Order: sequence, then structure tokens, then C-alpha cells
Amino acid sequence: MKTWLITGCSTGLGRALAQAVLEHGDNAVVTARRIEDIRALADRYPEFALPVALDVTDARQRAEAVERGVERFGAIDVLVNNAGYGYRAAIEEASEEDARRLFDTHVFGAVALIQAVLPGMRERRSGTIANISSIGAQLTLAGSGHYSAVKAAMEGITGALRKEVEPLGITAFAIEPGGFRTDFAGRSLQQSERVIDDYADTAGPRRRERDTTHGTQPGDPAKAAAAIIEVVDSGRAPALFVLGSDAVRSYRETAEARLASLEEWRELGASTDIEE
Repeated sequence: MKTWLITGCSTGLGRALAQAVLEHGDNAVVTARRIEDIRALADRYPEFALPVALDVTDARQRAEAVERGVERFGAIDVLVNNAGYGYRAAIEEASEEDARRLFDTHVFGAVALIQAVLPGMRERRSGTIANISSIGAQLTLAGSGHYSAVKAAMEGITGALRKEVEPLGITAFAIEPGGFRTDFAGRSLQQSERVIDDYADTAGPRRRERDTTHGTQPGDPAKAAAAIIEVVDSGRAPALFVLGSDAVRSYRETAEARLASLEEWRELGASTDIEE
């Protein structure tokens, strides 16, 4: 039996994963900014679920979530950094305050939780850290530059972390979901207040009032949750787990386009070595 600490369990993928973990028979520290949003879920599994209020940008709440999980279940075996929200704006439209809040949530809050669970994992020489990224880290769509940036940052951190902790018996991997039928493109989506007309045809279609994806995403959150549990239980998680048929297709197309561009400019790019 494992003990999971999952952030952002009020809705969406985080909630589906928390429920699946509990149904799987594992323990779970189920977290959300408002504890009333997760109380009913936790109450269905009183022996295995510990509901904790957690805003990942709050240092006190981060420490408390880990401490209470260890006190109740003995250890945190799996950390899933899932908490976050969508943000859309042209790069020029985004405010510095919005950008900082996005990085505080998706990057700095997640890294702080990693740092909080690692001492126990190092002591036991076991553990798994799963960081939820997005196919947006690869696609870098107009209007989603800041969101792509925070996810790319977490993928870079995860890749280095994996190399650092693997010799210690700990696994770290990133998960890149595509579109799943959640509130991500609805209630959880934020955008800049500033609107610049020159970006109406590029970033503009990504704004909430023009978005048509909510409620039409192809992915089933319950199936995503089951797949994540299977990867964690396998003991051989890939460095990057691409999740969803649309994400797999988009990742392949993006990788092929990058390879073609690399080949086109390869000779010039490789011509800059010092000649001895």
C-alpha cells in the first residue's frame, strides 16, 4: 500500500486521480485550497483519505500537508504536483503580477513540495514524484505562452531531478496530458485583463469568450487517473509520459517538425566549431 499526496484535488484530473487512488486501496493526502471542496470525497474513504487545505503558494500549508500525511500514514510515497490553472494572454498583454502568480503556483510551489518530501524519500531510498505538465509545453500555442513556459520549466526541473534521485531509489517523471473533459478550459481558466486588438487573430481565439473547447475535450479523466496509477505501480515510469490520444499525436507531429528543421539547418548550425 502506498501513500499519495496529490495537490489540486477539488476538480478535474486531480480529483479523478485522488478517487482512483482511494478506490485502488492506497492512502491519499487529498488537498485543495478549500477543504470543503474535498470533504465529501474524503468522507467516503475515512480509513484511507486525509483531507488537507493546501494552497501550494503558502509555505505553512505546504509544511503542514506533508507533516500531517507522515503523521497519519507514516510516509509520503508518491507526490503528484497537479495544482494549477490555465492562463491565456498574448505575451505583451500579460501583466507581471499575473505571470508571477502563475510561476508561484506551477513552479515554485511545486518545487517547494518536492523539497519537503525528498528527505523522507531519501531516508527510505524509495519514492515517486510525478509532475503534471501539459502538451502545451511542446505546442507553445499563441495566447498560451506563459502557461507553456511554466510547464516547460517543470519539465526541465523534472528531468534534472530524475537524474539526481534515481541513484537513490527515487523516481521522478513528468506527465504531459492533452485535452481532458475537466474544468480546465472553463472555471479554471484565467486570462489577462488587457486586450490588444493587433493580436485578435493570433492570441485572440484562445480567450475564454472565443474558446470552443470546453466540454468537447476527447480525454476521460477517470481513464487518465487509471493510467497514471499503472505507470507509478510499474516501477519503470518513463521520463515523460504523454497522456491522451491528442497529446500523443501532437507530440509526434511536433517532434517530426523539429527534426525536419534541425536537418534543414544542420550544416550551418554545426559549422561553428573552433578549427584546430
